[in-house]
Amino acid sequence: MPVLSCDRYPRSLEQTLSFKDHFSGHAGDYARFRPGYPRSLFQWLSESVNTHDTVWDCGCGNGQASGQLAEYFQNVHATDASAEQIVNACGPGNVRFHTATAENSGLQNDSVDLICVAQALHWFNTQNFYEEAQRVGKQSAILAVWMYGQPKVEGACNEILAKFDELVGPYWPPERSWIDQGYANVRLPGRNIETRSFKMHVGWPLEFLSGYVGSWSATRRYRAATGHDPIPELEARLAQEWGDPRVSRAIIWPLIVLASHLNSDPIS
Repeated sequence: MPVLSCDRYPRSLEQTLSFKDHFSGHAGDYARFRPGYPRSLFQWLSESVNTHDTVWDCGCGNGQASGQLAEYFQNVHATDASAEQIVNACGPGNVRFHTATAENSGLQNDSVDLICVAQALHWFNTQNFYEEAQRVGKQSAILAVWMYGQPKVEGACNEILAKFDELVGPYWPPERSWIDQGYANVRLPGRNIETRSFKMHVGWPLEFLSGYVGSWSATRRYRAATGHDPIPELEARLAQEWGDPRVSRAIIWPLIVLASHLNSDPIS
């Protein structure tokens, strides 16, 4: 089995002051209740690059993608601007976790084969991030970003979750609108790459679904603003459709994946 590593780099005061942290206070729940990405995604990413020396997992959170990238690359630099996310992150021994913003990674010029951004691009200053990515990326480097929206649950649970999202929706940070739009307005630098369709698929008992929804920043902001915890009521409604809460149900998140040859000219 791979040795788990929590190697970390220091954090600068400038990085601390420039980051809007939506994740402190619930990084542990975030790590426990977030679904994993499909292996087929990482196989496709590995096949898309020429060399497999170094990958930058930017906005790595608790390392959901980092550990899987470590199976295909010799070195994984996993960075996140949230110090608490990094504290909760661990991965195989070839992963080093680094508290840094996307716009100031601390990585060397021309040092990275692949740059990945999983469910995080909407939090970045994209223009500054793109410049940083082009700086650290090799001439053949690829940039891949992906996102997922609301989960799809079998049965009438979808309608219940949709109503819950309407309740807490006004409390999402404004950057969340990028997710609602499915990254439709995202334009990556370089030459676009045709991507494939991927899905996250889990089997969860009711406890894990409610824990996942409770980890949303909108849920936490709603709770703080109103003094009301909406999760028990959500669980009660879901339980009417779920049956035995210990029974796992299929939950699916379609992924939207965008990729480009980072330092290549776009096709006119």
